[in-house]
Amino acid sequence: MHVVIVGCGRVGSTLARELSLLGNTVAVIDRRADAFLRLGDDFAGQTLVGIGFDPDILISAGIERADALAAVTNGDNSNIMIARVARERFGIHSVVARIYDPKRSEIYERLGIATVATVKWTAERIMRRIVIDRPSVEWTDPSAELVLVERIVGDAWVGERIGELDRGCAKVVGVRRFGKALLASDDVLVQQGDVLYVAVLNDDIAKLDAFLTQGPGERR
Repeated sequence: MHVVIVGCGRVGSTLARELSLLGNTVAVIDRRADAFLRLGDDFAGQTLVGIGFDPDILISAGIERADALAAVTNGDNSNIMIARVARERFGIHSVVARIYDPKRSEIYERLGIATVATVKWTAERIMRRIVIDRPSVEWTDPSAELVLVERIVGDAWVGERIGELDRGCAKVVGVRRFGKALLASDDVLVQQGDVLYVAVLNDDIAKLDAFLTQGPGERR
């Protein structure tokens, strides 16, 4: 997988190192060359000095073959502009923008751009959206047998009822849609970009992920 990261501050450098260690190719863009010192001498990815919403810079960073882009500069306006260029001009589906004003998150998510905030939380949430099979547990009960996990629903399930996603080992309990949360019910229809919160036995997480990866036609 190839990932373009715009902004090499604490979040961007953390993402770049982690993604690279997982075997992905990474290109990092920043306005300042000295920002790349955060990456360390052993960073194997590409670094480019420039403006992140400049199409030529993005092309040099491999945006045309990229699977994902993270816009994590220190400016909300820059991040949303970068995200929109990546999504609308280059057709990158997995785009995440860091924001400092949480009031803007709903507006951006209506544009199909996921938004996150704060350093540690931001890096983890972006990793979850870029590395889809990365384990993500939101809550664990005291016995460590039951967990609540966050999963992004695949496009194959769009238009299906939430109840169709339930299995004996798992139950969809909530949905985040356009920046707002709602309790799941069997009659709610899945929409593109929905994030599911699923209660599942810890031992059955792999089964749940395999099930969600399948299209409705494959399981019937």
